[in-house]
Amino acid sequence: MASFNRVILVGNVTRDVELKYIPSGTAVTELGLAVNDRRKDQSGQWIDETTFVDVTLWGRQAEVAGEYLSKGSPVLIEGRLKLDTWETDGQKRSKLHVVGQRMQMLSGRGDGGGGGGGGRGRPSESDQSAYSQPASPEMQQAGAGPPPDEELPF
Repeated sequence: MASFNRVILVGNVTRDVELKYIPSGTAVTELGLAVNDRRKDQSGQWIDETTFVDVTLWGRQAEVAGEYLSKGSPVLIEGRLKLDTWETDGQKRSKLHVVGQRMQMLSGRGDGGGGGGGGRGRPSESDQSAYSQPASPEMQQAGAGPPPDEELPF
């Protein structure tokens, strides 16, 4: 049976981005993303629904997010779903999150949207490549995650 694991989300960052580094020196960040959906119910009334998604970014993507994204920033994330499981006090727990493999900022620093101001404006076309680069071959080969023997600093 074939399988396909791909997620594309457009939403707003829910909290300021906190950049960390694992012992090998690789950058990592976990950001919250609020994705809004608007639909009509059976009676014709509009229903606004927000879904909150945790996204993990690695390497250069994480560094760019830490530098340019802040609470409220609009962003597009492309990645894959990952289920983490663990046990706490004898209870099994799990959490579904997105491992981001591509990030596209949807507004510049001076364009509003929570980008932090600073007057830099919309990034130039040459700057855009840093924001939307696909994961490096090393990251793709490793599944865009940390080396298996390193712990996340979260």
